[in-house]
Amino acid sequence: MISIHRRQLLRAGSFGALSLVGCADTSTPAAGSVTTRPRDLTRIVKGQAHTDGAGVKLHKALGGELASLDPFLMLDEIRSDVAADYEKGFPRHPHRGFETVTYMLSGAMEHKDSVGNHGLLQAGSTQWMTAGRGILHSEMPRQKEGLLWGLQLWVNLPASLKMTAPRYQDMQPGSIPEVSVSGARVRVVAGNAGGERGPIDGIAVDPTMLDVTIPANGVFEHPLVASHNAFLFVLSGALQVGPNRGELRERALGVLGSGESALLASSGGARVLLLSGQPIGEPIARRGPFVMNTEAELDQAVYDYRSGRLVTDGA
Repeated sequence: MISIHRRQLLRAGSFGALSLVGCADTSTPAAGSVTTRPRDLTRIVKGQAHTDGAGVKLHKALGGELASLDPFLMLDEIRSDVAADYEKGFPRHPHRGFETVTYMLSGAMEHKDSVGNHGLLQAGSTQWMTAGRGILHSEMPRQKEGLLWGLQLWVNLPASLKMTAPRYQDMQPGSIPEVSVSGARVRVVAGNAGGERGPIDGIAVDPTMLDVTIPANGVFEHPLVASHNAFLFVLSGALQVGPNRGELRERALGVLGSGESALLASSGGARVLLLSGQPIGEPIARRGPFVMNTEAELDQAVYDYRSGRLVTDGA
């Protein structure tokens, strides 16, 4: 079987400088050395046009054609400089049983909720909200023109935490470390990279969330826990992924297969989100803004919402 150590790729500077055909490495690794097996793409999903909230136009990369990738449930991208596409926002609505992650790249969104939290999410900021047993909140644009660009990720909770108290981690741009790794610029939202740890902590699925900008002819490799599911979402440019050099372009989501690292290269430069997390391995029952384990639990969530009990019991 053909194998190429990542150190060869890094020396080459890009996948394009190597031919995988006839480049088998027959050397024996030195005693005590550690090698990783980079992950290849197993599926590519293009973002599909979708409308949500009060009429916000967005692209759905996860939660549509690909229903979920345990523990991840949804990934939506809003990117428009036409105010009519986003100005009506996401008025007050409920959640129970999972976590929402908002990552802003441009523009501003105002957050308000039923337990007294209120803040402005600006470019470069992140909010990781654990909805737990229940919350009512709104997310409304705070601009009348210009580019609004942001992503919302939904992350599942295990059954043991679905009815936990709501929790917020609001991170302003300056609190998210930015490091250089082999020439790539990496914002570390969650997990570890380049000797830095992201500010998001205490999350059940032990997530990694990196915003990686790879220069032209650059190569970036990041270790991944072998048991974690992982995917990429390309914000701009194009990537070649893994030993097989699978191509992933802008606004496409790429599911990574088995292995111990993500190995990315770009001839023209690219910006990509890398996400990974520990699968929960439990049944998923979802209905609109509620994600539980059974239909009976969903029925209870709907009843609690309609009766005004969703955010009681100490919330």
